[in-house]
Amino acid sequence: MSINIGAFLYKRALLSPDQEALVCDEKRWNYAELNRRANQLAHAMKRLGVGRGDRVAMLALNEPEYYDLLFGLGKIGAILVPVNYRLAAPEVQYILADSAAKVFVFGKEYAQLVDAIRSDVPAKTLVALSDPAPWARLYEELLKPEPTTEPEIQGGDHDTLSILYTSGTTGRPKGAMLTHNNYFNTSVSLYTSLGDTGNSFLVPLPLFHIGALAGIPMFVHFGKRVVLLRSFDAKKFLQLIPQEKINGFGSVPQLLMFLKLLPEFKDSDWSTVKVILVYAAPVPVNLIKEYDAAGIEVRQLYGLTECTGPASVIDSKHAILKAGSCGQPIFHTEIKLVDDSGKEVGPEELGEVLIRADNVMKGYWNKPEETARTLRNGWLYTGDLAKKDKDGFIYILDRKKDMIISGGENIYPAEIEDVIIGHPKVADVGVIGCPDPKWGEAVKAIVVPKKGEQITPEEIIEWCKARIGKFKVPKYVVFAESLPRTPTGKILKKDLRQKYNQ
Repeated sequence: MSINIGAFLYKRALLSPDQEALVCDEKRWNYAELNRRANQLAHAMKRLGVGRGDRVAMLALNEPEYYDLLFGLGKIGAILVPVNYRLAAPEVQYILADSAAKVFVFGKEYAQLVDAIRSDVPAKTLVALSDPAPWARLYEELLKPEPTTEPEIQGGDHDTLSILYTSGTTGRPKGAMLTHNNYFNTSVSLYTSLGDTGNSFLVPLPLFHIGALAGIPMFVHFGKRVVLLRSFDAKKFLQLIPQEKINGFGSVPQLLMFLKLLPEFKDSDWSTVKVILVYAAPVPVNLIKEYDAAGIEVRQLYGLTECTGPASVIDSKHAILKAGSCGQPIFHTEIKLVDDSGKEVGPEELGEVLIRADNVMKGYWNKPEETARTLRNGWLYTGDLAKKDKDGFIYILDRKKDMIISGGENIYPAEIEDVIIGHPKVADVGVIGCPDPKWGEAVKAIVVPKKGEQITPEEIIEWCKARIGKFKVPKYVVFAESLPRTPTGKILKKDLRQKYNQ
């Protein structure tokens, strides 16, 4: 029997039809209702000519329709392409063109953006979740005439279920192909590692991130209940915990920082919460201890898109004893640290993180060379540097090359440098991360103007705003006469950080 994630919803609806499965705003659905909607979506997509291996893109906040699409497309062997809603129009257009999406579903918040690029995307059908423009179909009208019967299950196992685009070190994002089997193994490995953590889970992070999306099949697989936060609202978040008796949620460090700043935090009821998994960036030890002092346990997890989310997690016993560690490999996952020659390093020695597991991606969409560099001899080469202590607990010490993590978002300097260097007054540029009390890190651009040119920081910032997502736009711009480089021409980012982050 093949593993098809779409069929998970059918099976769960068969076993637990009346169990509440999803809550979003004032609406609630049980498993039978969710499965019927996924079936209607599957039939609607087939009517639009979407079949096995075809791509359907989604640009929206955390909408319930993510369930329809992930499971409905899964049933017919099609592929979901979630699009980061923080991207600028040219970046969205690139992903749609690269993935060759046949259908593009979007939320009302992004109608203007979609209108600006619709003539430059391959999608034959544009579908609005609400408030349709004259050039788009309405989502509910698309589903309404379709039957709720089960479609014929197509594909599964090593077929791609989703393509999630990660920022590229060369300035272009890469689409990680994640299979039905990948999601199944993440579900089993994480659940068996965490044990019983309750029944009710809050999802505040965006579903275009693997950290949030990977949990959805797992929650269905094990019959859990999800409370979906369409977009992050700290006050509403705190209200939902006791109101919906939340047992756990995934987070990034900045989210926990925001919550602590609220006056309501100290009086909030966290008594039902059993597990908080924090990922996307190293969690400050002081933050872990502050939450522990408030009686709230925070457990650091390490993972990445390319392994369908989790690779290691700290256990409850060591969450404080070894604060700062992301624990040990989860079930069915191997991690080793190697030096530049590929030799495994010893305790307390720095090495690159390599992962071997059945949740490691199939590869990058249409990028065989990138795939060959990243997947070698059965191992995923992450580019992350870490050490293990004598007990085998992992500590992530550095990040993929010069990646910046701001508010849980991965930002690659090369992408921003590529935009800034296009400015007619710029001769050279280097982009680094700098400490930021609110976001963890902020983007700083060191710009070398062309000889005789006068340029202001505001000009650079406005140039970027028109071309890249707001979260990537430099917060700081400083000017220099030249940049330090290696003999082969590479910018010495370490030198830039030492000079400009003092």
